[in-house]
Amino acid sequence: MSRTVAFVGLGHMGAPMAAGLVRAGYHVLGHDLVPAAVDGAARAGVEPASSAAGAVEHAEVVITMLPAGRHVLDLYATLLSAARPGTLFVDCSTIDVADARTAHQRAVAAGMRALDAPVSGGVLGAEAATLTFMAGGGEAEFAEARPLLEAMGKKAVHCGGPGAGQAAKICNNMILGISMIAVSEAFVLGESLGLSHQALFDVASTASGQCWALSANCPVPGPVPTSPANRAYRPGFAASLMAKDLGLAANAARSGGVRAELGLRAAELYAAYAEQVGATEDFSGIVRTIRDQSGEQV
Repeated sequence: MSRTVAFVGLGHMGAPMAAGLVRAGYHVLGHDLVPAAVDGAARAGVEPASSAAGAVEHAEVVITMLPAGRHVLDLYATLLSAARPGTLFVDCSTIDVADARTAHQRAVAAGMRALDAPVSGGVLGAEAATLTFMAGGGEAEFAEARPLLEAMGKKAVHCGGPGAGQAAKICNNMILGISMIAVSEAFVLGESLGLSHQALFDVASTASGQCWALSANCPVPGPVPTSPANRAYRPGFAASLMAKDLGLAANAARSGGVRAELGLRAAELYAAYAEQVGATEDFSGIVRTIRDQSGEQV
């Protein structure tokens, strides 16, 4: 396999994703503003590029993984003029739907092809190549990008036209944020009623309360050994990222006139929680805030 891929944004998610492409046989040129990130990716076989523009000059596919929509749009101003006509741009960042559509329009206007393909699965999913990709754009672009997405993850879903991948991502994470709050509140309630964590988990994980927030990312230590709760809430998916995604969902709900009461409240709770812990704590750690505010000392 000889395709050359430029990967811009080699952070906690981007670096292992780029490494997955290397393992699959792609020639990956990588760039990041943080030299240490480039050095780390280089150890996994990514060829360092001295600049973002330099990374895309000879690439057939450009993948970006950046913090916010403004970063994507600012970077595209440089990359679109440096890339060869017809290059496929795949943005895996989680950004506002409107920004994703703007990025798509600018790419097409510059003679490129584009796809928005945000991911679900967190750092652990990126490292294990088990991410789920939600793609928005043309069917032909999705078909071309699919082998790369499957090299970095276990599933890729074409959700519709430009921006549809971002729409699916924020809807999915609204479900996740609300679910984690519900699971956390249930465990704190169980504690107040004298119910052990294990007993509640054994019931809910095999009954109607079963959900990913419980079965895979259980917010209390013990029942799920691999959950962040068992490693002092070191993040798999940081609280700050959940707050960001819920903020995007809340903005979309308001602009669309959707009465998303639980989604809006979840966004408020995670914004306050992330202000305290930022990226240093997993989003499941919100259980401790709920416990503290409930006056429990467990």
